[in-house]
Amino acid sequence: MENTSLINPALKRRDEPAEPGQDTATSSSTRANFANKRRKFGGNLPVSSQPDLVPRSTFEDHLEELALTQTQADVVDPKLTWARPALAGPWDAATQDLIFQQIEADESFSPCPAGMQLPYANKLTRTPTHPTLRFYGVTRDGHSVACHVHGFFPYIYIPAPQNFTDQHIPMLVDTLNRILRQEKKDVDTPVLSIESTQKESLMNFHGNRTSTFLKITLAHPKLVPPLRRQFETSQVRLDGAAHFTFATLTYEANIAYLLRYMIDADIAGMAWLELRRGTYQVRTGMHRETTAQIEVDVLASHVIAHEPVDEWAAMAPLRILSFDIECAGRKGAFPDPKIDPVIQIANMVTVQGETQPFIRNVFTLGSCAAIVGSDVRSYASEAELLLAWSEFVQECDPDIVTGYNILNFDWTYLLDRAATLKVTSFPYFGRVKQVKTEAKDARFQSRAFGARESKTVALDGRIVLDLLPLMQREHKLRSYTLNAVCAHFLGEQKEDVHHSIITELQNGNDETRRRLAVYCLKDAYLPQRLLDKLMCIINQSEMARVTGVPFNYLLSRGQQIKVISQIYRKAKGHDLVIPAFKTGDAAPVDESYEGATVIEPVRGYYDVPIATLDFASLYPSIMMAHNLCYTTLVTKPVINALKLEEGKDYVTTPTGDCFVTTTQRKGLLPVILEDLIGARKRAKADLKKETDPFKKAVLDGRQLALKISANSVYGFTGATVGKLPCLEISSSVTAFGRDMIERTKQLVEERYVMANGYPADAHVIYGDTDSVMRRPST
Repeated sequence: MENTSLINPALKRRDEPAEPGQDTATSSSTRANFANKRRKFGGNLPVSSQPDLVPRSTFEDHLEELALTQTQADVVDPKLTWARPALAGPWDAATQDLIFQQIEADESFSPCPAGMQLPYANKLTRTPTHPTLRFYGVTRDGHSVACHVHGFFPYIYIPAPQNFTDQHIPMLVDTLNRILRQEKKDVDTPVLSIESTQKESLMNFHGNRTSTFLKITLAHPKLVPPLRRQFETSQVRLDGAAHFTFATLTYEANIAYLLRYMIDADIAGMAWLELRRGTYQVRTGMHRETTAQIEVDVLASHVIAHEPVDEWAAMAPLRILSFDIECAGRKGAFPDPKIDPVIQIANMVTVQGETQPFIRNVFTLGSCAAIVGSDVRSYASEAELLLAWSEFVQECDPDIVTGYNILNFDWTYLLDRAATLKVTSFPYFGRVKQVKTEAKDARFQSRAFGARESKTVALDGRIVLDLLPLMQREHKLRSYTLNAVCAHFLGEQKEDVHHSIITELQNGNDETRRRLAVYCLKDAYLPQRLLDKLMCIINQSEMARVTGVPFNYLLSRGQQIKVISQIYRKAKGHDLVIPAFKTGDAAPVDESYEGATVIEPVRGYYDVPIATLDFASLYPSIMMAHNLCYTTLVTKPVINALKLEEGKDYVTTPTGDCFVTTTQRKGLLPVILEDLIGARKRAKADLKKETDPFKKAVLDGRQLALKISANSVYGFTGATVGKLPCLEISSSVTAFGRDMIERTKQLVEERYVMANGYPADAHVIYGDTDSVMRRPST
């Protein structure tokens, strides 16, 4: 049974604790009277009126301010504010364009709607479902969208053998179909097409000459790995009148199906998509798979992506749910979901771009005294509480779910606890109907952040943004507890409730549970404050737009995916294909190279200012200045064959590697870096002129994302355990960097000396990577 209250109480008398049997209406009325007096006197009651009142926390004062300023304060039932804005009527695909900001995407399989003609339809007649991409998003009016994209199929490239012509393609199709049917028996025609095309490998300079590649299009994404394996193990050959053996290296065979489509369709992460009227169909009734307000089907070729500039740089009114749970643990033991109950769940729901939550509620086990400006919903049993919270999440329909350590604790605990209590209808929090939410083990590993064991929880169509791992990845702090992080960034901390007394407060009365609920509410509110303060959503959105990857990729993957996405996008426009190396093929895993220079510090106490000479974007500048790239790396045999002249046609780096100059070919990586740095300069210039606070925040997030992306390119080439390592590039960059730092040190100590009119000789006292520090000539 549910008991709800939304009251504005003020202060509590020490001699008037609300006992379990006390009449709620009387207690609420007393608190409301004090609240009215408090407002009447501008928040300060006369001293004679409050001799024995316990002061509330500043957080409760803040909650009251929110209640007084909230536009929906007069709503009788706060539950009426949960749902999204309703559609004006049924959505009409024949007369309405559909424009939405996509926030999340996944891969699925579904039948093609009637009246929609798929490519290769004649080869898919015996296959009831086919690979489909689902994009989830939000319109400018705040309506949720699920868009099923049909008709895009995965493909890979292989080099065509010598003397292979289009006449041999049918024979190769038959051979591959026979092999792949053994891998996936439910696909009747695995290979949909093979076509020859002129491309050039990304690796090494070939004299700007293209060669013939075969583009193999497949009926199913899961056919890509076995096909790649067949070529890598030399299992594919054609015998008979024409005998052909194929190269073992495949191209573009290690990219995710979703990312492949986003690259080909020029769709960036968090971009705005448009479906023109008459080009898509609306799903209704039993055909709906999701809980989105608008659910549509469209062919891949009819999706229009807008570049995130000008009006398309705006953000949709995304709904952000921040939550926190409390458990009644046993003394001296960490809470166990098989034993210890969930006693409270607090929630704050905010619209992106607004600073205050429009939903503030707490679900409690057992009765609880009213809390200023908050909706208290009490339940007699834990199962009722869990089920009610599940229904709340589905009804308020958040786009982003956040909190602090929610992946490793809150979500995992809730799911395990519901399973223990056999609340079977609880774990359904995504936007896809009948898909159960589960916590799975995950392992994140990168060279920059090391390895971490954690949990992952997928809410289809929603972004799960746990602030704890984000803080650990983005900021170097002494402690990552919520208290420490909030003290550092917000200058405030949690409510003063020690974890050891939580069970005692729960077992007390309405007022002790109220104290616990205030504590829980603030723990739900602080992550939302951190999101706003650190511009996490804006910064991550701009990073997704700059690098072209989905938002969730930024949270669950390392740095490499950001760079590989940019390389694929740029290579597509230059007819370059990217080799799919196996780990260790391009560069041995244990191979390393000499890193940056660190000048030994001259230890001591300095009573004068120390000048720092810092190179702006040193490594990106080196790569651009010397045209260092996969496409410009040239071998000695090619130099001799093309009769290239050193200094004019190519340069030799300090490591002995050779790269052609821009007179022969402009490198792809320098082009990417120039675009990133140029875009950053434009963003910073626009930032200086912009006056709108929200647009300033977006531009600041964009310039930061562009800076980080530019600095990531060098590291990508040096990652031996990666998709595209090239130690010739990374070692050349650091070698040039070491040389420049040494020359800078030499120049400083030769120029700033007494012989040149300075009062004393300058000395470099330290140097590291891209800067030197000198003691002034005083």
